[in-house]
Formats: sequence, C-alpha cells, structure tokens
Amino acid sequence: MEKEFRFSYIQHKSVDALNEADQELLHAAEQAAERAYAPYSNFHVGAALRLADGTVVTGNNQENASFPAGTCAERTALHAAMSLYPAATVTTMAILVKGQERPVSPCGVCRQALMEQRTRQQVPLRLLLGTSKGPVLEVSDASSLLPLAFDGSFLQG
Repeated sequence: MEKEFRFSYIQHKSVDALNEADQELLHAAEQAAERAYAPYSNFHVGAALRLADGTVVTGNNQENASFPAGTCAERTALHAAMSLYPAATVTTMAILVKGQERPVSPCGVCRQALMEQRTRQQVPLRLLLGTSKGPVLEVSDASSLLPLAFDGSFLQG
C-alpha cells in the first residue's frame, strides 16, 4: 500500500510581513548568529525560541576543529532552554543564518532534537526559517520536517 506525506508552509515576503513578536524573535536569532563561533565554515547560525510564558532563549552554532564535536544553533538553544526551564513548552523557534538570502532548514540531527522536544511537550512547535532581508518560511509544526521520526516508543521493551 502506497502512502503519501505532504506538508504546507507559509512563505512571507520578508521579516516585515510578520507580527511584532515574530519579528523580535527573528531579530534575537540574528543577534545570536552574530555571536556564533564558526571560524572553519564561516556559517554563522542563530536560533531564538519563545517559551509559552514569553521567555526568549537564544543559541548559536559552536564549531570545533573536530567537526562532529560542534553544536548547531537549534540544539544549543533547545538544550539551554530545557536546562533552565525543564517543564517549559516551546511555542516558536526562529532560525537565521547570517548573510544568507534564502532561509535554511535545520539539519537532520536538529530535526530529530526538535522532534524530541515536540514529543516531550505534546503541542506544536512552530518554526520561522528566516533571513535578514529576504523571505521567511513559517512551518506550523516541527513534526512536518521529520515525518517518520525515531522516538522513544521504539525503545520500549
């Protein structure tokens, strides 16, 4: 039996098309990207997430000469937030790469981390994939990016 997966997203023309709260979140991601440590790739990524209570937590990529030892911005922000606020719900995460003209999607490892958080909180985790001056993609739920995700149910005996 063949099955199909589809998802839709909204493409906003620019940051200016977003509401004020989303603009602020993308701006926080942009500021985080400025602080990224990326001496090898020069690919500076920032992430900013908003918790249900309005708290904003940021993160950025932290490279290492041994590339697998580095950490992506999305996971840096998620792990910082859950370390500080373990029972919190992440409502929205904004991701921005410095100097890019088109939005960049999370890598596979970050998609898995986003899915773990989504499963943990049991409510949608909205994503804003943005640029400083170009389009912004709005994904209503991170689960759309990893439809056949590995989760804890596979580890149950």
